[in-house]
Amino acid sequence: MSSLNKYTGPWSAHLAAHLFRRTTYGVKYETIKQFATKTLDETINIIMSPLGPPPPPINISYADDPDVPIGTTWVDKGVSQNVNNYRTASLRGWSFELMLNGGPNIREKMTMFWHNHFVTADINDPRFSYKYIELLRSNALGNFKQLTKLVTIDPAMLNYLNGRDNTKQAPNENFARELMELFTLGKGDLVGPGDYTTYTEDDVKELAKALTGWIDVRNMLPITSQFVLNRHDVTTKKLSHRFNNVSISNAGANEYSNVIDIIFQKPEVALFISGKIYRWFVQPKIDSQIYQNIIIPLANIIRDNNYEIAPALKTLISSEHFYEECVIGAIIKNPVDFLLNPLNQFDADLSSDVVTRYRMLVGLYQLSFAMQMGMYQHPSVAGWQAYYQEPTFSRLWLNSTSLPARKLYTDGVAFNGIPFGTYRLALNAIKTIDKFADPSNADHVIDELSLLLTCRPLAENQKTLLKSFLQAGGGNTGWTTIYNTYKADPTNEAKKTPVVNRVKTLVVYMLRMPESHLS
Repeated sequence: MSSLNKYTGPWSAHLAAHLFRRTTYGVKYETIKQFATKTLDETINIIMSPLGPPPPPINISYADDPDVPIGTTWVDKGVSQNVNNYRTASLRGWSFELMLNGGPNIREKMTMFWHNHFVTADINDPRFSYKYIELLRSNALGNFKQLTKLVTIDPAMLNYLNGRDNTKQAPNENFARELMELFTLGKGDLVGPGDYTTYTEDDVKELAKALTGWIDVRNMLPITSQFVLNRHDVTTKKLSHRFNNVSISNAGANEYSNVIDIIFQKPEVALFISGKIYRWFVQPKIDSQIYQNIIIPLANIIRDNNYEIAPALKTLISSEHFYEECVIGAIIKNPVDFLLNPLNQFDADLSSDVVTRYRMLVGLYQLSFAMQMGMYQHPSVAGWQAYYQEPTFSRLWLNSTSLPARKLYTDGVAFNGIPFGTYRLALNAIKTIDKFADPSNADHVIDELSLLLTCRPLAENQKTLLKSFLQAGGGNTGWTTIYNTYKADPTNEAKKTPVVNRVKTLVVYMLRMPESHLS
C-alpha cells in the first residue's frame, strides 16, 4: 500500500536517475553514477541545498539602449523606446540558462512549479517579470503562506489580475477570486447559490474590498508596489459561514496580510497545495487511496510546519511511494524537460560566445512555446492544462502539433545539430559513451544509454534492435572491433567517424521511442 514512509530499499543508479528526472532538468551520466554510490539522504540533502541568488539578466548585444550598456543589467533601469523586445529575449534566454545549468538541485524545478501556481502572463514590461520570477526563485523552498503574501502585492501580479485597478470606488474581484480558487483553497463543489464549500461569492466581494489600495509603481526605480490609503476600503468586511463569519477590520497597508492569515487557517489550503505538489513531482492520478495515504499526511506535515514547504517536499521525494515502479515513468515530460534533459544528460557542448549562446537559449524558449509550454505566457491563470485537466493531464503534452516538433528537435540535436549561425547545438554522445565502464560492449552501451533515456528496463527485442545500430551487420563483435580501433587512435577522424555515426543513429532512434517521452 502506498505511503509516505521513508524508502529503505536498495539505492541504485536507476532510482537516482528517476529522482533527478523529477527534481532537475537533467544531469550528466557521471553525476547519476556518482550519486548512486551515496545514500538517499545524502542525495536529497544535496538536491535541496540552498543556493545563492543568480546574477541578473544582462544586455547581451543591443547597442541602442541609452540606459544599459552592453554587458550590464537592465532589471533596475528605466525604459526608453524599443528596448522591451531585446529585454524580453534576454529574460527568456537567462531563464533557460538557469534551468540548463541548474545541476543536481531542485530550485529551478520548484521555481517553475510556483510559476505554474501563482500564474502571471501578458506582462509587457520584462522588469516586472524579472522581479516576479526572482520572488518565486528566492522563496522556492520557503514558506507558502509568506510567499502568498508577497505575491499578492507583487507588481506583476497587481497588473495581471487587476489588483492595481481594485479601489474602494470600484472593487475588482479578479484577484480575490483567484486567490481562493486557484492559489490557496481550490474551488469545491457548488452546494448552494454562490457557495463552493471552500468559499462563497460573498467572500469574493468582501475580500476584494479588503485587498483594495495597492498599485504598482513604475515611475521610480527600482520597480515596486505601494499602498495608497485613499484607494482603500476602510469599512469592516464580513465573511461567510465558510470562514466562521469572521470580520476583517480596516488595517490599512497590513489588511492584505490579515486576509492571507484568515485563509490559511482553513485546512483546505494545505490539502490543495499538497495535491498540486504531488501532481507536479509524482504522478497525475489522485484516487481515494492516494488521497488518504499521501495527500492528507502531506498536508498535515505542511500545517505542522506552519506552511514551510521543504519538510513536506523532502518527505515526499524520500518516500516509498515516490520510488514505486508504478510511479517511475508515470508522467509525460513537459516540453522544457524534453528539450533540456538530453542536453544535460549528454553534456552538450554549448557555444563559448555569449551572443551565440543566448541566441541558442532564446531558440530553446521558442521551441518550448511551439510545444505549448511558453514560460511567462501561460494560456490562462489556471496554468498549463496538463497539470489540472482531468483525465488526460500530462498526455496533453503529446498531440498533432507538439509531436512533430519534438521529433524535429531530437533528430536535429542528436545527429547533425541545430544551427544557430555557424554554431550547431548538438549532443556529444560519443563523449558520454567513452565514460562507460565497458564502452566496447554493445550490451553495456545499450544498458547505460537506457539509464539516461528511458525510465524502465527495455524488453529483450528492443535491446536486440538497438544493438543492431551499433553492430551494423557485424554481429556481436562488430561494435567491439570498430570501437576498439577508434580508441586505439582517437584523433584519427577516419576511425572515429564511423563510430560516431553509429552512435548518432542509435541515439536518434532511442529519442524517437515512446519511452523517451516518459519521466
